[in-house]
Amino acid sequence: MERAELAGWLRLALTPGIGNITARRLLAAFGLPDAVFDQSTPALRQFLTETQTQALRTEPPLLAAQVEATWEWLHGTDGPGRRRILTLGDPDYPPALLQIEDPPPMLYLLGVSSAAWPAAIAVVGSRNPTPQGLANARQFARSFAQAGFSVVSGMALGVDGAAHEGALEGAATGQFATLAVVGTGLDRVYPRQHLALSHRIAQAGLLVSEYPIGTPPLPENFPKRNRLIAALSQGTVVVEAALQSGSLITARQAAEQGKDVFAIPGSIHSPQSRGCHALLKQGAKLVETAQDVLEDMRLPDALSPRGPARAHPDPGEADSAQEDDVLSALGFDPVSLDALVARTGIAPAWLQGRLLELELQGKVARLPGGLFQRLEAG
Repeated sequence: MERAELAGWLRLALTPGIGNITARRLLAAFGLPDAVFDQSTPALRQFLTETQTQALRTEPPLLAAQVEATWEWLHGTDGPGRRRILTLGDPDYPPALLQIEDPPPMLYLLGVSSAAWPAAIAVVGSRNPTPQGLANARQFARSFAQAGFSVVSGMALGVDGAAHEGALEGAATGQFATLAVVGTGLDRVYPRQHLALSHRIAQAGLLVSEYPIGTPPLPENFPKRNRLIAALSQGTVVVEAALQSGSLITARQAAEQGKDVFAIPGSIHSPQSRGCHALLKQGAKLVETAQDVLEDMRLPDALSPRGPARAHPDPGEADSAQEDDVLSALGFDPVSLDALVARTGIAPAWLQGRLLELELQGKVARLPGGLFQRLEAG
């Protein structure tokens, strides 16, 4: 993008009273921003009020400073292609966002450059989850990544952070692990506790924002960005959520976009479970394991569950036979170590070692509560 083109897009985005919906109508009618600004007043008045038309005729006072800041950010030292801006009409603009009513005219990206936007599942929930909620978010996200999906979340404290961590743990080398849709400019990290996490996401995934460089963490921006989390995902999993929760906004927007919404049930005594229970009453799908979600989404062959690269050499023939016995005994439902011992007759110490190997190979997931679950047919 040339500097003059960047200035035109920023001017359109920064013009007071011109929101995403109006900007899209103007671009559809007249083409690129420079062509919009070249239109006569009568032409503009077909789409704008008098106040909007006057605002569009006036250059925003902070435009020059914003162009300079954005240009400097765009040409940072992260390496070629790691900082990008996609605009409406760009061939790389995510097709899913074009399906919503108000796609951002400008989308700021930091991280891995990919030939196509990945198949993804959103994992969202409380900023103050229970320990079990944190464990669930991490394990579900890890299993999704092992199945070939990217995990979308908002990089907030609590469930969001655990979901990103789980995806990074479960993704194979070179896999597009996770997308973090944030509510600030990409020159800022919020919350600051996730500074290191944001760097890891940028190395194995993508940070995404619709907000201009320099935008601070304004409270109203976070609920608004949730529509992008929903749109970039094939389905949304709500791990824990209070009744007044941004996660419920994401779930509602996912449902409005025709996407599947999944909710994990919890204790009737826990405030963090009430939002999930409300979703279930409204028709969300109850899930107890990540496999429930994967099976419901009817994965095509290209996205069938797979594990990350092997972490050690192939075992010998005897170990392979034992591996088959263990996988057969696991079935596809979560099972405890004691139950596996009873099913296989294998000594607990050896069985624990074998389960760890299978976990490292991505064939078995370790779930909360000391349970294990098979991830692929083997």
